[in-house]
Amino acid sequence: MTVSAPIKVTDATFEQEVVNSDLPVLVDFWAEWCGPCRSIAPVLDKLAAEYAGKVVIAKVNVDENPALAQGFQVMSIPNLMMVKERTIVFNQPGALPEPVMRDLIDQLINLQLPENGAEEATAQDEE
Repeated sequence: MTVSAPIKVTDATFEQEVVNSDLPVLVDFWAEWCGPCRSIAPVLDKLAAEYAGKVVIAKVNVDENPALAQGFQVMSIPNLMMVKERTIVFNQPGALPEPVMRDLIDQLINLQLPENGAEEATAQDEE
């Protein structure tokens, strides 16, 4: 199923919707009272539609899901985190301009993560 709008993720659904996603995921940690969070929301809606089938955009309300915010040490919102193949590859607080978010999503889609075996071999080669 192709998702063309941001999905709401909770403490209960985070693992299924984000960690186990077949697609890369951009997670927006936000709150209703946060002005910068509200300012990037329309951009995330637009990007979710444009990148449907390539990236999932997930929104975590930190007031409703404090365990997730605490678990990922989110101290400032908005906070954008990118997950690919069960790995956090980007995590940064602050509202980013649309061109920067678009560039980050393009990088996320194109990012090639090393397989665990390759990582271990590299570490051994360096010793």
